[in-house]
Amino acid sequence: MIKNNDSNKMLIEILKENEGLRIKEYLIQYHSFSSRLLSRLKKRNAILLNGKAVSVTKNIFRGDLLEIIFEKEKLNYEPIEMALDILYEDGDVLILNKPPFIVVHPTKTHLSNTLANGIAFYFKSNNIQKKIRFVNRLDMDTSGIIIIAKNSYAHQFVQKQMEDQSIVKKYNAVIAGQFPYDEGIINLPIGKKEKGDIKRRVFNEGKNSLTKFKKINDFGKRGSLLEVELITGRTHQIRVHFNHYNNPLVGDSLYGKPSELINRHALHSTYLKLRVPRKKDSLEIYSKLPKDILELMNHLRVGYNG
Repeated sequence: MIKNNDSNKMLIEILKENEGLRIKEYLIQYHSFSSRLLSRLKKRNAILLNGKAVSVTKNIFRGDLLEIIFEKEKLNYEPIEMALDILYEDGDVLILNKPPFIVVHPTKTHLSNTLANGIAFYFKSNNIQKKIRFVNRLDMDTSGIIIIAKNSYAHQFVQKQMEDQSIVKKYNAVIAGQFPYDEGIINLPIGKKEKGDIKRRVFNEGKNSLTKFKKINDFGKRGSLLEVELITGRTHQIRVHFNHYNNPLVGDSLYGKPSELINRHALHSTYLKLRVPRKKDSLEIYSKLPKDILELMNHLRVGYNG
C-alpha cells in the first residue's frame, strides 16, 4: 500500500498478503517495476527497508516500510512561464489539457515557447527536481489530454500500457463530407512511402493501424462529429484513416483543405483511461471540447459549409 504522494520517493507499507516475498518479486509483481529500473536503483542504494539500504533479494514482512528513492534530476528544457490547464497531478504524473497551436517540445522550427518550456517553469516553481518525460504526444494543432511522467518509474509504468494497448484513448474529430457509417473499425496499414515524407499514407507495406469510431452527430453532406478510439497509435493515424475515405478532418490543410470555419484540423483528445502508480483503480481523465470546435459544430448544424 503506497503511503505518500512525493515525486522524490515512494513509501510502501507491506501488507499481510505480501509477506515472505523478496523485494524484487514484490516490486515487479505488484508495482510493475522493470528489472532494468531495479538494477539502477540497486546501484544507487535507493531501495530502503525500514530505513536501511538492502538487497532486492531481502524478504519482506507485514508492517515493513519499503522506501524507493527516485533520483534528483536537472530540467531538460528551458523554463518559460505560461498558463497550464492541469487535469490531474500526483507524485508520479502530471496530466494536462493541451491547447491548440502549441508544439509539445522544441524542434528545429519551434525552438522555444513549447509546452515543455511551460512545464519546466512549473517544475522549477514547485521544486520538482525531475526531467520532463512525455508519455504521449499531440500534433501542434491537436488539443486535449497529454501525460507527463515525473520519474523514470512512472514513465515505464504508463508507457508499458501504451505498448500493450491497455490504455483507452478517445478523441472527438469533425470530418468533412457525407460519412455513410455509424460505427466500425478501420483496419488499414499506415506508413511513409518515401523517407523524409511528412504525410503518411495507407499502403500495404505500412504498419498495422486500427481506429475504432462512432458517429455522434451527423451534419449530412457538411460533415460529422465522431468519437474515435485509437487502438494503435501511429503518427497522424486518425487524419490518414478518414482522409482515405475522402472524409478528411475539417480544417486539415495537410490531408484535406483549410476551412473558413476553423483555423486548424478539428481534432481533440477527450478521454483517457489508464493506471498510474499511486492509485489502485484505473484513472479516468476527461477534457471538454474547446470553443473553436464547438463553434464549428454550430455552423455545420445550421447549414453553413465554409
